[in-house]
Amino acid sequence: MKIQIDTLAYTNHLRWLPAEYKLIFASTLFVITFFSHPPVQILITVWMSIWTVIYAKIPARTYFSLIYFALFFWFSSLLALAINGVNITDLNQVQNDSLTGFNLGNFYLYISHKGVIQGLIILARSLASLSCLYFVMFTVPFTELLQVLRRIGLPEILTELLLLMYRFIFILLNTAGELLTAQQSRFGYRNFKSSMKSLGLLVGQLFQRTIQNYHQLSLSVESRGFNGHFRVWYPSRHKPSTRYATEAIVGCGILIGLELFNKII
Repeated sequence: MKIQIDTLAYTNHLRWLPAEYKLIFASTLFVITFFSHPPVQILITVWMSIWTVIYAKIPARTYFSLIYFALFFWFSSLLALAINGVNITDLNQVQNDSLTGFNLGNFYLYISHKGVIQGLIILARSLASLSCLYFVMFTVPFTELLQVLRRIGLPEILTELLLLMYRFIFILLNTAGELLTAQQSRFGYRNFKSSMKSLGLLVGQLFQRTIQNYHQLSLSVESRGFNGHFRVWYPSRHKPSTRYATEAIVGCGILIGLELFNKII
């Protein structure tokens, strides 16, 4: 199972920018997303996508595949928001809100205009927030993110837990990929019954392998004189960019101005 996010975080074309600058930039846009209206949120999504795909040279297929994955969850919630039902006797109360519908026994099922609008508002905010998150994921290596969190005062125990969790995510995915390949080579998923059996074996073996990896990690750090604190080294080769800083400041100012103008109107 190939993991590209960590590799891209170390090889993207914005790697040389200070991590603090990128985190401040993404955090500022995230705050603007929370207080802004859908038109501004759409602009944030497009702008952050340009930073991620064009400036950082992240493959568009990788980036938009994550966007499509998030859209699946949005679509599942859209159905709950858009489809409503009322008793036939209350049909007059929803005539203005109903786009289309049909009778089902004593109930009238319809697509709600307000529900669709609410779903689209959620979509705009979700995409803007995700674009900020993906920008950080693809351009800031996790070790540098931990260093920034330590410098701003996050307790060391929390950063060490985050480091261990991050490491075990990749161990878990790689182990699951190896087990899945082994089962597929033995036709473990040729029908529904065998698939359920193979899936149960996969979960059990995955748990067992994870415990074994944990014990191996504990023994390895103790053999190297572990004193209770993890130290992660990373080269400091960052260089601020006037061009990117100017674009970020001017762009955020324009977005804030558009939002204020929208509220005045």
